Amino acid sequence: MEHLYAPWRYEYVSEEKIEGCIFCHISKNIDDEKLQVLFSDEFCYVVMNKFPYSPGHMMVIPHFHTDKIEELDDNTWNAMSVRVRQGVKLLKDVMSCEGVNIGMNLGKAAGAGIEQHVHYHMLPRWLGDTNFITSIATARVYPANFDEIYTKLKSKSNKYFI
Repeated sequence: MEHLYAPWRYEYVSEEKIEGCIFCHISKNIDDEKLQVLFSDEFCYVVMNKFPYSPGHMMVIPHFHTDKIEELDDNTWNAMSVRVRQGVKLLKDVMSCEGVNIGMNLGKAAGAGIEQHVHYHMLPRWLGDTNFITSIATARVYPANFDEIYTKLKSKSNKYFI
């Protein structure tokens, strides 16, 4: 039998679990470096996805807790849209990605992993970034260190999120 080692996952299984909504917890603890927030304003924040689909996967999340985009006021919705546009530019420039998937999964039926608090996803993509192991072994291989990616994006973020 062969073994795949993923030492970065140990933190997930061993760390103290957060009670309640994780996105509200992050909103209240914006300055905690461990949470990897790239930017925050009065309406929303941009954070690295802790369990990304691809290296550099970021999210834009409103401070207001809701599972319905129709409950967001226009200022919040507009601010989130601007942050998505700025985040895409950051990913293209800093990660040199060839494309970006953006979107929301609203509700469990739509695939939302955290369905109680709306959020945008921004996933950098490269030609050939998927391979057989995802399809055959239902495993994903990441060619990057996530902490290094966060540090790189964070160091450039104030140029993009203005």
